[in-house]
Amino acid sequence: MKPVVLLIGKLPGIVGHLADQLEDLPIRWLGAHDHGEVVHQLEKEPGIALVIMGASLDDNIRGDLVGVVAAIRPDVSIHLKDRSSGPEGMAEFVRRVATAMLLN
Repeated sequence: MKPVVLLIGKLPGIVGHLADQLEDLPIRWLGAHDHGEVVHQLEKEPGIALVIMGASLDDNIRGDLVGVVAAIRPDVSIHLKDRSSGPEGMAEFVRRVATAMLLN
């Protein structure tokens, strides 16, 4: 069974775009772009092993979502992407984190 990663980003299509770039990894990708979707994914999918959040979300929203993840799934680690690498750095960040946390 493939590990499951929840990707949280500003745009609704975050999973499709990133999943295409990361299709070589043996991981099932889920996505969310707002509070309601994050709650839904965490409650619906008990197999989520890791949460990775993009940098384009406002700090208040990121803080809220970190709190939501920690409250619903305290067993899951949360990784926040830096802003300095820009949106184009998201795929590489996800690859590094997922590989280190789930595949090694």
